[in-house]
Amino acid sequence: MQYAHLLVAVAVTPESQRLLAKAIDIARPFNARISLITLASDPELYNQLAAPMMENVREVLQEETQQFLDQLISEAGYPIEQALIASGTLSEHILHICRTQGIDLVVCGNHNQTFLARAACAAKSIVHSSEVDVLLVPLGT
Repeated sequence: MQYAHLLVAVAVTPESQRLLAKAIDIARPFNARISLITLASDPELYNQLAAPMMENVREVLQEETQQFLDQLISEAGYPIEQALIASGTLSEHILHICRTQGIDLVVCGNHNQTFLARAACAAKSIVHSSEVDVLLVPLGT
């Protein structure tokens, strides 16, 4: 099947390089566009007692996420149209981007190791709510 615009949902993990490489393999023969999306880490999950420092932690985490995306893009060997950092529910952001930007394939990976984590991972909600094709790539070791 020929796709014109892929959205790759990456996590800030080394496995995302493999996930992006898979998307590039699909996109390259058709010169399809690729966009990336990832979730920003929520500092409240790390320490609820450090409320005065949360804004600084949020900025640092945002910066680290952007640096990760910049490195992923620089090592891709294929043009990346855009890279988005979202917060909140990933499946809602993906649905909106698919509807507004002409995405016709969502590529996401299963970064979780345990069975229970896999069953509850974001990929499940993405597949359930998607209006376009979804490719789920296993990334466990």
